[in-house]
Amino acid sequence: KLELGLSATVLTRDAESFKKKMPHIAGHPAIKFHAGDIRNFDFPEGDFPYVVHAAATSAVATFNNEDPLTKFDTVVEGTRQVMEFAARHGAKKVLYTSSGAVYGQQPANLACIPEEYLGAPYPADVKSAWGESKRAAEFICGYYSDKYGMEIKIARCFSFVGPYLPLDIHYAIGNFIRDALKGGPIQINGDGTPRRSYLYAADLMIWLWTILFRGESGRVYNVGSDKEITIAELADLVARSVQPAVEVKIAKSPTPGMPPERYIPSVDRAKKELGLVETMGLEEAIKRTIIFNSRKN
Repeated sequence: KLELGLSATVLTRDAESFKKKMPHIAGHPAIKFHAGDIRNFDFPEGDFPYVVHAAATSAVATFNNEDPLTKFDTVVEGTRQVMEFAARHGAKKVLYTSSGAVYGQQPANLACIPEEYLGAPYPADVKSAWGESKRAAEFICGYYSDKYGMEIKIARCFSFVGPYLPLDIHYAIGNFIRDALKGGPIQINGDGTPRRSYLYAADLMIWLWTILFRGESGRVYNVGSDKEITIAELADLVARSVQPAVEVKIAKSPTPGMPPERYIPSVDRAKKELGLVETMGLEEAIKRTIIFNSRKN
């Protein structure tokens, strides 16, 4: 649309499956596919001055209780393979999409997690495979940046909403939209007190591209929204975004004196250093996601 003259080579395990899901992208002349597994793919020929590494096991696999070691190895071995590829091809800039999971459980008295926070997942807990693998992958990024002088930027991603968000796995906002589209009720299995924040998918893309091209090498940037909302409030917002509005059911009552669980980033660094902003409020983001899924169905 902007006539940038760019092209992309996309590593995929199954090009045909991708083409069926995303024909409008797969058929674009600027897109080429390279078949392989992120952990051991053969390096394609050509010049690749920019590399974006966002590969991991799928969200569906996580929902279906994939083996934690498979998840860990895919992230760690895959990152090493990508960095080796970037180094051999003389990449100018590399973007690695990490996760807010590297911080471990957010303290109840910490409103937003800044990049300087040194918390971490409990390493002996197999449920920490995602956070621990992302921490190890960030180390690999740092190693290759130091050894080869590559510009490597790290985006620690939090929670998002928008078109193509799966509605039937472990994303609360996706489940709420699914329930609303079916006429309700929206079901909250917990007590509704956890606090979350959501960035719209289009803003996510703007933030990631900006970090790749303008971010400081070796710098970590949180990517997400710092506008918190409880799960109960989120369900109510989704319920009011369809016509007629649907009912919300909360399975459990809050425990008196129990501080709410939180997962909210500080994004001051991205705002101050890179001028990034949220262009889409959560209410509008939810409405657009609902419209997309209504048309798709």
